[in-house]
Amino acid sequence: MTVVVAQGTFDILHPGHVHYLREARSMGDRLEVIVARVSNVSHKDPPVVPGRQRVAMVGALDPVDGARLGHPEDIFVPIEQLDPDVIVLGHDQHHDEAAIADALDRHGIDCAVERASARPRRSAEELLSTRHIVERILDERG
Repeated sequence: MTVVVAQGTFDILHPGHVHYLREARSMGDRLEVIVARVSNVSHKDPPVVPGRQRVAMVGALDPVDGARLGHPEDIFVPIEQLDPDVIVLGHDQHHDEAAIADALDRHGIDCAVERASARPRRSAEELLSTRHIVERILDERG
């Protein structure tokens, strides 16, 4: 059985998230998702939606076999527990594939690192980013 891991913040789910998770699931037999804790999100604005709620929402999606919050201090703890064959990064995630592969080697984790494709916008008004959804809400309702 090929175990695939996807990870992300998954704040305010949108079609880009679904595309990423479907593509990740297509790379194996089982998809496990690690949802970032608020304390670990430092590269962008913190999530609006609480962690447990984001886990529940991601876990309810058809491509996902399991979802969990990431470790509060060491991002490799859940990776070691899940022992994946493949880690799939989102197309726009800030992670560097080579740096992740090196870190996995240092932790003794043997798995491939892939990057998912971007989901094309189907219309000009379609929102494929949590940041864009928040901006639209603020513009229209703020």
